[in-house]
Amino acid sequence: MARLSDPITILKGIGPSKAKLFAKLNIFTLQDLICHFPRGYEDRTKLLTIDKLEVDTPACFKAMVMNTPRTSHIRKGLDLTKVQVADHTGRLTVTFFNNKYAAEHLQYGREYIFYGAVGGDFIGYNMTNPVFEALDSQPVTTRRILPVYPLTAGLTNAAMLKTVRQALAICEPPREILPASVRAQYGILGSDRAYYAIHEPQSMAEAELAKRRLVFEEFFVFSAGLAAIRASRAEKKIPPFENLDIGGFLKALPFALTGAQKAAIKEILADFGRGAPMNRLVQGDVGSGKTMVAAAAIYCAAKNGVQSALMVPTEILAEQHFASLQKLFAPMGIRVALLTGSMTPKQKREVREQIAGGEADLAVGTHALLSDATAFANLGLVVADEQHRFGVAQRSKLSAKGDAPHLLVMSATPIPRTLALLMYGDLEVSIIDELPPGRERVDTFLVNESYRARINAFIRRQVQEGHQCFVVCPAVEENEELGMKSAAAWADTLRQTVFPDLRISLIHGQMKASQKEEVMASFAAGDADVLVATTVIEVGVDVPNATLMVIEDADRFGLSQLHQLRGRVGRGGSKSYCVLFSHNRNPDTIARLKALCKTTDGFRIAEEDLKMRGPGDFFGQRQSGLPAFRVASLSMDLQTLKDAQAASAVWMDTPGAAQTAEGLALQERIDELFRRTEGTLN
Repeated sequence: MARLSDPITILKGIGPSKAKLFAKLNIFTLQDLICHFPRGYEDRTKLLTIDKLEVDTPACFKAMVMNTPRTSHIRKGLDLTKVQVADHTGRLTVTFFNNKYAAEHLQYGREYIFYGAVGGDFIGYNMTNPVFEALDSQPVTTRRILPVYPLTAGLTNAAMLKTVRQALAICEPPREILPASVRAQYGILGSDRAYYAIHEPQSMAEAELAKRRLVFEEFFVFSAGLAAIRASRAEKKIPPFENLDIGGFLKALPFALTGAQKAAIKEILADFGRGAPMNRLVQGDVGSGKTMVAAAAIYCAAKNGVQSALMVPTEILAEQHFASLQKLFAPMGIRVALLTGSMTPKQKREVREQIAGGEADLAVGTHALLSDATAFANLGLVVADEQHRFGVAQRSKLSAKGDAPHLLVMSATPIPRTLALLMYGDLEVSIIDELPPGRERVDTFLVNESYRARINAFIRRQVQEGHQCFVVCPAVEENEELGMKSAAAWADTLRQTVFPDLRISLIHGQMKASQKEEVMASFAAGDADVLVATTVIEVGVDVPNATLMVIEDADRFGLSQLHQLRGRVGRGGSKSYCVLFSHNRNPDTIARLKALCKTTDGFRIAEEDLKMRGPGDFFGQRQSGLPAFRVASLSMDLQTLKDAQAASAVWMDTPGAAQTAEGLALQERIDELFRRTEGTLN
């Protein structure tokens, strides 16, 4: 038998060039191949008679070849093979393009199983390029539940199917990690049956059972991994902070904190006094004041003689945090340092010397803080802003620079508690669901193309009043098939045709990090009137002067993502607006977008998005730090997630479970999951 770790090149027909195609799908070993699961299935088990075939509806049917196939050479590169087939209910003309196999293997007088869709014309029924198999052949593409795989250019579904079947024939499936008691309690298939059934189901019901097993398995592994992280942290003991008085901090603020901010700070201070490392998520809407909550924690850490690190995803954001926190902390005697990747080697060296020598109480920075060259004298608190941009391993790497420091992560993406169980299962959660007084509502409008001239006039008026505007497009470049407006093309149109007298900038995800930083810095400085962008601006820089957000093809985004984009405006003192362009007339889509116009409460929007779109679409594109699941996704039944979490909690608390065969296999899977998610788990 072959090993799961063997390369796929041991399989027949997989040479270097074919292996490169599989590599594009991250398939290198037999295990990768067996774990490349179908994205869906076609039920080809039901055989229809010819008279029951429906136009444009693919189906299987049995028919006899009524004449010898005739091939005509139409022109260079185009051969046409035609043949008549029939059963007792009717006759059909079948046409093949450039199909030498059909011409040679369809024999007069023999019956075959065909699969395809009929088309109708004034002459009669016809079918183009169906697949077919002889009655006495092994079912491969007909008479079976056919898995449909994620593919790449140059790799067909038939080739994938054939390769997977080879792998299943020569190696055992992955080892069982679910204990028999769990499988019995939740009606879960065993590993050996599930891994075969997901690729070779005998019925749609068996395919669903296999899929549920694999979803349950991945949720079980992830939940067990988070439980292991929590357990290892719980074992760590550190001296509790003795000074939990932040009265000096509160007096220095030029405004009063909201009740929600005070509640979050109270929870953080309680964590500081427990004698164990804090691991807390502060989750709040755009503009809810999370930074002040973090500042209170940093103040407390400094008063207890330890350093803090604040890690943010972009240099612009780092510079803004540095400027605001330095202004706040300087009168309190708290020293702030800034460390970013674009600094000169000399500047980095000087800042790192300050941090290592204890001359900086707070280090604000980007990924540069994670560098091996950055060392702390006494790191006691790690704060990660925009949590979804940093994963478990990155948080762990920064935490490793201290002796079990407290960890505080912040997210501006309101998430329903059910999903927070999955995303932040290793953290305690504080929620700031209250906005500071005086923050004006961003009025939001849903419009179609008939409003284009009025909106263009409104953009011009905002610029004339000294303000700036964002225009967000769902794509970077034109895509006629998807019909989405592209940022690059639309920026050109605005520059050349619509607003030739205005300063139009462009930013998108395909630009280098340094280019994006430069464009955002320039826009923040007021050097452009309109910034055309993709969702790269969803998290980034504060531009208090921006008062208008126009979102093209708004139906292409999730509500929570639209809410995040809307949060880029309304950050100054001026009245701000958000305009959603959509040509989609689907009643559900219109209802979804109108829900955004009615409220600015991010948590209500998140619940509405979850209800309307389903959790699978909730986050839009995969965020950094989410587990690299192969089959499970947030679109699965959340009950399966809850079952798996409950089962893993019981299993992890069972004495001796870790030393069983399932326990050892489970630990290997935990390591593999986090390794696939983001490198290595420190």
